[in-house]
Amino acid sequence: MPNCRPTNRVHLAPFFLIAVLARVAAAQVPDTAHPASGATVSGVVRDSIAHAPLAGATVQLVGADSGTRFGRTASSDAFGRYTLANLPDGHYMIGFFHPMLDSLGVEPPLRPVSIEGQRPVHLDLASPSVGQVRSAVCGGSSNADSGAIVVGTVRDARDRTPATGVAVTGEWLEMSFTRQGLVRRMPHLVATTGENGWFALCNVPAAGTMALTAARGEDSTDRIELQVPAEGFLRRELYIGPSRTVITAEEAQRGDTVARPPRRVRVGDGRLTGTVVRIADGRPLPGARVGIENGPQTTANERGEWTLANAPAGTRMLDVRGVGYYPESRPVDVVAGATPIRSALFTLTAMLDTVKVSANRLRFDRDRTGFEARRRSGVGHYLTPTDIARRGAIVIADIFRSMPGVRVEIDPQGFEKRIMINGPFGYCQPSIYLDGFRFDSISAGDLDGWASPGRLSGVEIYSEASVPPQYQQGMTGCGTILLWTK
Repeated sequence: MPNCRPTNRVHLAPFFLIAVLARVAAAQVPDTAHPASGATVSGVVRDSIAHAPLAGATVQLVGADSGTRFGRTASSDAFGRYTLANLPDGHYMIGFFHPMLDSLGVEPPLRPVSIEGQRPVHLDLASPSVGQVRSAVCGGSSNADSGAIVVGTVRDARDRTPATGVAVTGEWLEMSFTRQGLVRRMPHLVATTGENGWFALCNVPAAGTMALTAARGEDSTDRIELQVPAEGFLRRELYIGPSRTVITAEEAQRGDTVARPPRRVRVGDGRLTGTVVRIADGRPLPGARVGIENGPQTTANERGEWTLANAPAGTRMLDVRGVGYYPESRPVDVVAGATPIRSALFTLTAMLDTVKVSANRLRFDRDRTGFEARRRSGVGHYLTPTDIARRGAIVIADIFRSMPGVRVEIDPQGFEKRIMINGPFGYCQPSIYLDGFRFDSISAGDLDGWASPGRLSGVEIYSEASVPPQYQQGMTGCGTILLWTK
């Protein structure tokens, strides 16, 4: 298991530059006190990780000669450009500050610059590269050089102050093919924030999806999903906040709590607003369902606008759904003064219009897998592509929602949706096969990463007593689900 370095060691700032500036601060005078003469130092400040100009950087230049008391300050504009004017000949050190550097946990390099004969100097500045950040935070080993790094700051959602002592957990899915089938693993790393709320996770797989959570006592975030870029660096600010669990009035009045326990909802004092539009033409999408996972839900009005009240504060997962549209799930920060969220949904046709289907090929595939022969036997429950399309499923879990003896539920931590079958001792998690390979305790969300409802050519559902011999795994006390892709 790869290790992450302790985070309380790092909130590095340009200490040397600060010390030099402190020495000359008393002697600095406004630029207006200098005659309009002397050289200029100018250039562009760049973000090496985002590969873009860095606006709002504070560029500072101080005298490097012994006994020299001189300093200049300038801010980079929207294009990252800066200019320091009226500089006498001499030797200087130059560097810059920016809030982005705090989340990196490393100091920007100081650069020497010399001015002679009042000739202008062009000097570009840049934040550390991914390799430099990885080496500084994770060490210079080969493992650190090959793995990705995730850094950020955890803040309290109530006042946005840095949160110390927060456990930040990163985990990702690993699949491997073995003689026993497809084995599913969930490696994870844990880091603890320092006094400044900073954290780092080293040796995370690059170019993939990972889940991130932060928790301290009763304050936490949701389990958010993030895409780690191929270049191997991800920066994410997190907000932790409290929540409480309640039973909604509608659930309390349902009356059948014995057959189906009431759903509990996480609420808080947060508020979130936004709009939902069609991505094709930007028109509002009235009636779209918007909600926090396991939390409050609402519906967009005729202008596509929505307001989510009583939301748990902190970093949460927001789900946006519209009939006939591909759903959107994204992390959001429920904090005071949060910017309204704009969601643009694709139609299912736009997402799937490049898929070409051949009926003859589908029948051949189903015959090859034994699907048709088992369906004719009458044992088990079967869904053909026509049956799946008729259900209008957007994600895999939607296929099973209205099927007798099958239900989709969320685990006790509220993280994963699981497909359950009614067995002899109550609902249990079945064995799930995808194209003949068995998955070990896979969630409905994980299945969506391998297939979509539109890609399925058949679904088979069996109780334990009716599972075909080649798919029996001993007396598990539960059934089996087979999924076949086109």
